[in-house]
Amino acid sequence: MRSVTKDTITDAFVNYCRKTKDPRLKFVLSRLAAHLHEFAKEVELTHEEWLQGMDLLYRAGRISSPERSEFILFSDVLGLSAVVDMVGSGGKRTEYSNLGPFHIADAKWLEPGGDMIGTGDGDHVAFYGRVLDARSGAPVPGAVLDIWQTAANGLYSNQDPAQPEGNLRCRMKTDAGGRYGFTTVRPAPYTVPDDGPVGDLLRATGRHPWRPAHFHFMIKAEGYRPLTTEIFPADDPYIDQDAVFGVRHRLVVDLVPETNPARVPFKMTAASRLKTPFFRVEYDFRI
Repeated sequence: MRSVTKDTITDAFVNYCRKTKDPRLKFVLSRLAAHLHEFAKEVELTHEEWLQGMDLLYRAGRISSPERSEFILFSDVLGLSAVVDMVGSGGKRTEYSNLGPFHIADAKWLEPGGDMIGTGDGDHVAFYGRVLDARSGAPVPGAVLDIWQTAANGLYSNQDPAQPEGNLRCRMKTDAGGRYGFTTVRPAPYTVPDDGPVGDLLRATGRHPWRPAHFHFMIKAEGYRPLTTEIFPADDPYIDQDAVFGVRHRLVVDLVPETNPARVPFKMTAASRLKTPFFRVEYDFRI
């Protein structure tokens, strides 16, 4: 080890891992070290720059909490989270996109066609579609959709004390035809937290912290790989500027203006309460 150099240190690290019993762990750590070492050599990383990076991580740890992970936010704004999602996506399956920090387990149950609007402000939306088998195209009955979104003010219920508990959240099972549907309000764009080291990075690189508006979906069904994704209105001003790279072409939808609830091809329990004009969205998930 006394003869280690910048050209042999990667091999030395890999040799340290030779007794690792988990082959996947050994492979991932070895490749991580190889890329880190090569990066430092390629950019000729200085001590001052290395210390800046370490301080960034230190401050990320200081600001993180059970409700906020600055490390995951770093992964998001650097595009790493999106790359992991893209690697896990493929074929005819609906693509993965960000889980985000605002999901709450065990949301209230709604029957297909149920209402999430409540007393919420904003434009009304009738959202409906099917959950389909990506291989055969057959409907998937009994699939569980976990749905959550912001209110019209750009805040989730667990951020905003003024919202009722569990506002704009629900779980729903698809019917015998694999169909789901609900009425809701149009979500709003919002900013990721920029009061910490991630914000410093965004400002240093001339970037903004805005995310386009989106609807969150987590879908599970027996015998299928779980899907976590987001659906984005095409006319959002930040649709091509998402700070966390969550937008995919196939996850962008048109919000179609509508004045007649009878034109919505799904029975909505709150159809008579839809404030016209409203929007309708049809989207089929493939799992």
